[in-house]
Amino acid sequence: MTSAAPASPAKSAQPPAAFRSFVALGDSFTEGMSDLLPGGAYRGWADVLATRLAALEPQFRYANLAVRGKLIGQIAADQVAPAAAMKADLVTLVGGLNDVLRPGCDTARVCALLEESVATLAPSCGTLVLMRSPGRRGPVLERYRARMEQLFDFIDELAARHGAVVVDLFASEALGDPRMWADDRLHLTAEGHRRVAEAVWQRLGLPPEADWNTPLPSADPPSWPARRAADLRFARVHLLPWIGRRLTGRSSGDGRSPKRPELAPLSCDL
Repeated sequence: MTSAAPASPAKSAQPPAAFRSFVALGDSFTEGMSDLLPGGAYRGWADVLATRLAALEPQFRYANLAVRGKLIGQIAADQVAPAAAMKADLVTLVGGLNDVLRPGCDTARVCALLEESVATLAPSCGTLVLMRSPGRRGPVLERYRARMEQLFDFIDELAARHGAVVVDLFASEALGDPRMWADDRLHLTAEGHRRVAEAVWQRLGLPPEADWNTPLPSADPPSWPARRAADLRFARVHLLPWIGRRLTGRSSGDGRSPKRPELAPLSCDL
């Protein structure tokens, strides 16, 4: 990977005071796994961004429609129309990665559903944000790199056609660092989510608080026994349950509702 580069030219973000409402769409990445709060709920980059935007606008309202495990077809069917009806000043749409990480993915269909979603959302909101999602360095990333890059190239094209803003996280060396990822190797840590929020914040033209792409300090790699123990724990706690869900056609998001289904002011739980 190379260091993060500016995304393709797109519609300029509105002044900070214009962001009076924010709706986030997507899957577990936007729901906030694995940024766990003391009470057991997940926070995540979208909640962090909402909290910062609320500090600029007393009348700020926020909805998060994202649900873990959702494929782009489910996002398009369940989240896009409600989000468009909210006519928010800011909308983020991150989806499709769960699809391309599955065997036999129909990438053309994924792109078509993304295009339909963007075509619906872009005219209904002030600023639409799309993302080139981050990837954890390792064999899984390399196995699916071609599909991911195909998806992200299409997202760049969509943004250019529909005036959306792209946040490029895939190119980030810092977010690719395995230490930024939780034990499940699928979701960012709290620090990773904080950096994503900062990346979106800056892409919207808001004053930087920190360099979100600063590499983590160098450290000695874990020992061979420590790596094997981590691999065994990952397989037992995360991989085997994931395989079980795939074999039975279940999803981690089955039966779950969005954590913030309506545009509403923030409460102290964020």
